[in-house]
Amino acid sequence: MVSLDRFDTFKAVVEAGSLTAAADTLGQTRAVVSFNLKRLEEELGVTLLTRNTRQLALTDAGERFYRRCLRTLDEARLAIEEARSEHSQLKGTLRITTTVEFALAQVVPALEVFRQQQPQLNIHLSTSSTHADLISERFDLAIRLGRMHDSNLRAVQLSTFEVFAVAAPALVEQFAPVSTLAVLESMPTLGHGRVPEMTVTDPAGSEHFYQPKPGTTAIVADNSATLRAFALTGQGVAILPQWLIQEDLDAGRLQRLLTDYRFAQQGVYALYPDTRHLPLKVRAFIDFMKGWG
Repeated sequence: MVSLDRFDTFKAVVEAGSLTAAADTLGQTRAVVSFNLKRLEEELGVTLLTRNTRQLALTDAGERFYRRCLRTLDEARLAIEEARSEHSQLKGTLRITTTVEFALAQVVPALEVFRQQQPQLNIHLSTSSTHADLISERFDLAIRLGRMHDSNLRAVQLSTFEVFAVAAPALVEQFAPVSTLAVLESMPTLGHGRVPEMTVTDPAGSEHFYQPKPGTTAIVADNSATLRAFALTGQGVAILPQWLIQEDLDAGRLQRLLTDYRFAQQGVYALYPDTRHLPLKVRAFIDFMKGWG
């Protein structure tokens, strides 16, 4: 493969008119310039310049190659500038993946404000209940909830949120009074497929695992929005984020159980590939989300 550096050498020789002048322009010795020019001709298999003691002249092949050389170098420099601008300017496209419910509740409103601040940045938002592969699917970052496990991605905590045990009022009446963790664990349970266990702290400050009794978990779903829908129809107790069900609590559609117990706070994390240079658009969005809400 021909090196672009030799293209640059050839261009400098043509425009300077001599090897010596080109060497001065490039900050190289005349011998280096002459060597690179000869190697370029050998690699191409053509003579680009005719040489005598007083001047250099382009051959027909050299003339055609020079015109193409100019276009190639311009395109290469443009590609380099565009690549570097991804790390120095808020331009291009920011590709984000997160869950549907968190996107609707938090990310969409946040992006409305973020795009007003950064109008030249385009957004591609993908939602899924499964975890996308950021590298193979070419996402700039993922926003994930809960507890982070070891991975080959970098993680930045953006915020935390509370989770509550909730159920429809009609179901609560069947088990009233729901005053202890044991009663809660005996109620029909709605399980989250990606949250196998949770810790809860009682009023005395002791920590327990929330462990519904065998046979009580009749429904398992892979996202919180689906669990909320089941809870609203009275099919079980769900452990759901406050940001998702606060309106239901205010309206009385759901009732919070064991209000003097505290489930472990959950985190909101931005995950991105472990790269040497973090693009400015990613850093800017992470900083924005840290201050959001």
